[in-house]
Amino acid sequence: MNIEVQCMTNKTPITVTKPCLPPLDEFVPYLQQIWDNKWLTNNGPMHQQLEQELANYLGVKHISLFSNGTLALISALQALNITGEVITTPFSFVATTHSLWWNKITPVFVDIEPEYLNLDPDKIEAAITPRTTAILPVHVYGNPCQMDKIQQIAGKHGLKVIYDAAHAFGVKENGVSVLNYGDLSVLSFHATKVFSTIEGGAIICHSEEMKHHIDNLKNFGFRDETIVEEPGINAKLNELQAAYGLLQMKYIDGFISKRKLITKLYRNLLKGISGIRFLNDKVDISYSYSYFPILIDEESYGKSRDELYEKLRKNNIFARRYFYPLISNFEPYSKLLTAAPQNLPVATKASLQVLCLPIYVDLNEVDVYRICSIVKNIL
Repeated sequence: MNIEVQCMTNKTPITVTKPCLPPLDEFVPYLQQIWDNKWLTNNGPMHQQLEQELANYLGVKHISLFSNGTLALISALQALNITGEVITTPFSFVATTHSLWWNKITPVFVDIEPEYLNLDPDKIEAAITPRTTAILPVHVYGNPCQMDKIQQIAGKHGLKVIYDAAHAFGVKENGVSVLNYGDLSVLSFHATKVFSTIEGGAIICHSEEMKHHIDNLKNFGFRDETIVEEPGINAKLNELQAAYGLLQMKYIDGFISKRKLITKLYRNLLKGISGIRFLNDKVDISYSYSYFPILIDEESYGKSRDELYEKLRKNNIFARRYFYPLISNFEPYSKLLTAAPQNLPVATKASLQVLCLPIYVDLNEVDVYRICSIVKNIL
């Protein structure tokens, strides 16, 4: 393909990610069914059906749907009665740490490992104090954490493990869903995720008793019509969102396959460029290709990450510095002792190098060539 031709100005903005939209006419029967049921929320039939379909598809025992991923994180911490301090990563979306703050928990930041940018298990034990009650790792960009090592540390010190799996929908290691690790895992179904309910999220747990507890928490703590067992919250997924999720389920395998092809094309076009590194797939992992991050070494590449970011923007390509700044640099958390940049050298470096290139189902091959040609030609 002639790359020069594909570099012509494109007036359509290209963003990091866009929602996967099934055909509109296929959504109408779902709306009609909701109208006929006259059941809009509160664990309606579509909500129940989506939970069952997701549990089967993801290979998990129990899943509880939420109105968004942040409320799911907040509720997961409540469900396990987490208090005191929780060890977590600074390299994530800020909702990860906000969920701790809303539960009056002190985040303890630990540096990340350089290869896949996940929480570094070798740094966890040094951060444990008598107040530590849990570990909150993140499967960054859908790359699984070193889960066995993390669980070994948690077991040794009597800690709970809650995984922020917002990027890890459908991800499996050796054929087993990564959502089966830890005490709980939390998903996001935001509009820009691989699987979406427009807004939404879920908690994955491993027992019927825990699911019942979580279901109560997201519905004000009600056990039945007249009994409130505990102070809960209103975090239920409504029937319209559940219907949208059910429609997405019909297309999800195709969506993931398309994202895989886009990822492969990016790697073929960008391989061998000095100063650009991307995160290679592990052979034993089934991915959902949530994001396509590259890391830019300014000295080898010849330009900084931000220079490339601005060059892409001038060409109507809106890549994202994801995650930058670090959570630990934000005002609510920057004064914590563990937030000091010298405590987080790998995360700090990654935040200054990372750039997520656009990847979504409707991204065509021509635009991938155009994006890559700009990355090359900036040199």
